[in-house]
Amino acid sequence: MTTAAASSPRTYQVRTYGCQMNVHDSERISGLLEQAGYVRAAEADDNPDVVVFNTCAVRENADNRLYGNLGHLRPVKAKHPGMQIAVGGCLAQKDRGDIVRKAPWVDVVFGTHNIGSLPVLLERARHNAAAEVEILESLDVFPSTLPTRRESTYAGWVSISVGCNNTCTFCIVPSLRGKEKDRRPGDILSEVRALVDSGVLEVTLLGQNVNSYGVEFGDRYAFGKLLRACGDVDGLERVRFTSPHPKDFTDDVIAAMAETPNVCHSLHMPLQSGSDDVLRAMRRSYRSERYLGIIEKVRAAMPDAAITTDIIVGFPGETEADFQCTLDVVREARFSSAFTFQYSKRPGTPAATMDGQLPKQVVQERYERLIACVEEITWAENKRMVGETVEVLVAVGEGRKDERTGRMSGRARDGRLVHFEAGSLAGQVRPGDIVHTTVTYAAPHHLNADGEPVSHRRTRAGDAAEAGRSPRTPGVLLGLPTVGAPAAAPAPAPGCAAH
Repeated sequence: MTTAAASSPRTYQVRTYGCQMNVHDSERISGLLEQAGYVRAAEADDNPDVVVFNTCAVRENADNRLYGNLGHLRPVKAKHPGMQIAVGGCLAQKDRGDIVRKAPWVDVVFGTHNIGSLPVLLERARHNAAAEVEILESLDVFPSTLPTRRESTYAGWVSISVGCNNTCTFCIVPSLRGKEKDRRPGDILSEVRALVDSGVLEVTLLGQNVNSYGVEFGDRYAFGKLLRACGDVDGLERVRFTSPHPKDFTDDVIAAMAETPNVCHSLHMPLQSGSDDVLRAMRRSYRSERYLGIIEKVRAAMPDAAITTDIIVGFPGETEADFQCTLDVVREARFSSAFTFQYSKRPGTPAATMDGQLPKQVVQERYERLIACVEEITWAENKRMVGETVEVLVAVGEGRKDERTGRMSGRARDGRLVHFEAGSLAGQVRPGDIVHTTVTYAAPHHLNADGEPVSHRRTRAGDAAEAGRSPRTPGVLLGLPTVGAPAAAPAPAPGCAAH
């Protein structure tokens, strides 16, 4: 090895699976590694010095996916002495030392509560030439105090809480993420202002159950107050949040959404099932009437609101009548989109040992009927948008066919995906800019706007994207955030709805 090679900084890649919480955790992992002197490897680099898997344990095939990917890396590592592999996230919290037993070429295993330990664990494993496994049972430090390498110039995740106090029988998250821990409003708003100061236009407030925010310090109206406080942040144009739980949804949150101009009229509220019997078995402490009542109030206050949801098909004991109840609620709720899942048995959850586990073919058939019902409704709802002029925050990676079609893509204020023609503005519109354009075509999952844009506004976020920068926050402590030197903008990390 040459002296120059020996002195080169070690490179890293983070590979993310799962929900928005994991995507944001991966931003923190990147921030920690870069603070420790690592440099992000190019996307095409097949042999970075460190590969970190940030895992999810929600779906049944999560284990197979992880061990399959670890298996692919084994020969790569064998050819590159000094390469390290780390596994973190929910699956690491669940499987612990089993990961090293099944894949002894893994160097580090860390849990959901000790992300901040990763650089030390990597160095210790390298020094000792032995695997390091560290899983804590409770939160070490609140994740938002860790340095963060943001993945976007225009939109940022902001955690308001971690963990969950609910006991849904299908969900393994509370046992892996722990009880709910809330951040103080001042710390949250400091992080929001830090992002806005760096050019970010949109923030999404994150929590396993955002509208139970405040339970730890005894204020059941804290979430509505937080939304209103975000309305006072100069330069913040869009506020979103995910995910609320119907049992904790209060009228003051609806009022805050309707009365705070920068809070988007979009709501992702998991239904899971339209059957009261199934909801009871799931230990979801609301019923279909309560759920539909919330939607009715939201639409009364915000007629333009787009409502999305999560639905599980084939929960143990679900009858055909139960499934029909779900279809009935879907038809009445008129969702603009839905994340649909076949029930996935997860060891360690009460539902895994319930009677009435359904045959795969029954679940598959119901799932296909649900998809057909959802798409019929989402397509009809999207068709109502044809002829409407929408405000689009131009994004990166939202349109997989953009290069072929010549379009650009972004999200409307209500969260709908819009593919648009730049027209005479081709070459001038940048990710992070704002475009107003008129919808010309609707599909079940997106809108097209193929005419000349109505207007284009250049933004500081667009300036940052053009310069190849993304926000990099060193951790928000004591309400005194600072923004570090900009880093090169990577491709956005993948994510999916978890539960």
